[in-house]
Amino acid sequence: MTTFLLLTITGLGLAGLYFLVASGLSLIYGLMDVLNFAHAAFLTIGAYASWLVAAKLSGTLPVWLVFLLGLLAGLVVGTLAAVLMEVGMVRRLYGDHVGQVLLTVGLLLAITALTRAVFGSDPVRVVVPAWFNDVTRIGGAAVPNSRLVVIVSAVAVFAALMFFLRRTRYGLVIRAGVENRAMVSALGIDVGRAFTLVFAIGGALASLAGILTGTFFGSITADQGTSLLIFAFIVVIIGGLGSIPGSALAALAVGLLQQYANYYGAVGIGDLIVVAMLAVVLLVRPQGLLGRVTT
Repeated sequence: MTTFLLLTITGLGLAGLYFLVASGLSLIYGLMDVLNFAHAAFLTIGAYASWLVAAKLSGTLPVWLVFLLGLLAGLVVGTLAAVLMEVGMVRRLYGDHVGQVLLTVGLLLAITALTRAVFGSDPVRVVVPAWFNDVTRIGGAAVPNSRLVVIVSAVAVFAALMFFLRRTRYGLVIRAGVENRAMVSALGIDVGRAFTLVFAIGGALASLAGILTGTFFGSITADQGTSLLIFAFIVVIIGGLGSIPGSALAALAVGLLQQYANYYGAVGIGDLIVVAMLAVVLLVRPQGLLGRVTT
């Protein structure tokens, strides 16, 4: 029972990471119809920006303060990178899916290669408070606190996104702009600015995922974003493009299935089961668990 509980909490932590990456992807595609393969680059940029700041300040300030300053720096740099990308390049390609794929895949490959060239291919250890490496006893299981941090962060992000989209003026403008951009523009509302805000939110969420990936695994690598992006796309497709609750539900299913299958089955079989689940969903419900049928 203790092992099952530990597997469940670790699976929830993994699901939290998938959700943080997938929610930004789902927002950008579902609301702006942009296929953004460069989303993983925001994760890498945020994670390495946070690591750089923390490494520079380490030893001069309390570890908690160093971690928080690194977190803030990673979020700011990742968000700015997303805004610059949207304003400088992606905006010109709205409605051109082929152009979007070519541009964002190229950016992802270029940024990943540049990161590897500057920082090397070896994992770099991140600075985290000692509490993150401690464990908390839950039902007899010794749960690493880093898992709890990821779970709480993912739940907070889910609640904040739902509030933003359903209860705030900008959230309503974004949803209306997706349904009928011409009508919203005719009302004098700058839809382009709202879409830039969506890209910024996506960049911030990916950066947060990158930083928390470092706390979850203890280190970061230049290729970590690409690995997570694959499962994030699977989560978005299973959950339904543009559906934040769908992404949350799919992330839970993928994270937990991977943990249970890899432990009770064989190492690596969890990935195979996830791909099989994706195939079944596409056959039975192509729009995803909570996605809308496009007409």
